[in-house]
Amino acid sequence: MQRYDYLIVGAGMVAANAVDGIRERDSEGSIGILGAEPRGPVTRPALSKKLWTDPEFGYDKIWMQPEQDPGTTLHVDTRVSAIDRQARKVTTSAGETFGYGQLLLATGCEPIRLDLAESERVRYFRSVDDYDHLRRLAGENRHIAVVGGSYIGSELAAALIQNDCRVTLICPEPVLGGGMLPPEVADRLHQTYLDHGVALLSGRKVKAGREADGTVTLELDDGSELAADGVMFGLGVEPCTELAQAAGLEIDGGILVDERLRTADAAIYAAGDVATYPDRILGRWHAEHVDNANCQGAAVGRIMAGSDEAYTHTPYFYSNVFDIAWKALGRLDATLDIVTDSHADKGVYYYLESGRVVAVLLLGFDEAPLDAAREVLAEPGPQDATTLSGRIPLA
Repeated sequence: MQRYDYLIVGAGMVAANAVDGIRERDSEGSIGILGAEPRGPVTRPALSKKLWTDPEFGYDKIWMQPEQDPGTTLHVDTRVSAIDRQARKVTTSAGETFGYGQLLLATGCEPIRLDLAESERVRYFRSVDDYDHLRRLAGENRHIAVVGGSYIGSELAAALIQNDCRVTLICPEPVLGGGMLPPEVADRLHQTYLDHGVALLSGRKVKAGREADGTVTLELDDGSELAADGVMFGLGVEPCTELAQAAGLEIDGGILVDERLRTADAAIYAAGDVATYPDRILGRWHAEHVDNANCQGAAVGRIMAGSDEAYTHTPYFYSNVFDIAWKALGRLDATLDIVTDSHADKGVYYYLESGRVVAVLLLGFDEAPLDAAREVLAEPGPQDATTLSGRIPLA
């Protein structure tokens, strides 16, 4: 049995950042990373953004390569099937065992799937392998259907229409982004996709699909069908909590951890997409975005290696499509009361619940005032248009 001082299950961005965090405090401890994917950690947002839209951002720039640290070993194609908390070891699906001094669960998320099998033309977009498949399929005016109006779905549709594809985007909301964005922002987003040539089938869902003779045919909930050369699903994700749950750890939307990112087992931590943690401003929180992966990954590494810190960072999330760029913190829910402070294409949108600001959306800023938004979120209120107007300057 191989044994590591620090064993990380999951080979994503959290794992790579955790190695950096560990090394800030411990230059000698052995680190092992067990990843189910065939290659190591990558900067995942690039798979639906910069690799498609920035010609200077090459494929070689996505790899994070924590294994270049001389005390770190990356095990790819390795899926952990069980944790023995008493013996401090994990077992893989291939029957290998790895011991640990401290264990980090960074298992991330899996895409939500329908009853349509993956193939060269059908992918539930998440990994580098999915990107590679789509790159081979894209171009030459092929028709790609993108299913889902989430971050992944909307970003893929924007990327593909800019890379010699015909694109149909199928989303359940009548207006793209309408469940999350203020009505005027959602309307602008929706129209921008139409202006760039994306065919929008909004207010519809996919019921079933079939593939034959190089064509994928989707059956929609209104009784119609859509044929395409390929289909990319971006229906959202679900945290991979099964391993932790089987080990008896508490689950609440993700693996439940304290302010030091530790589970009820003092030797086991969780971070990133899979963790539910106490955010100092937002309360019990679950974040599936890159800022959290970077900051929480580095923090949990330091904590595992002896730091007495707590994780106090409130992460932001963002999207960039066509000429629309925004960053936000908190819970974006368009059914909440929204106070708007905007001018031209720049705006600050405050989402209020019972008089308290629970989210801030920053649209069109070159340098988004995230700390100012955090200050507003931290205040108990009550707030309204009179107290919030001009609070975060637009200049």
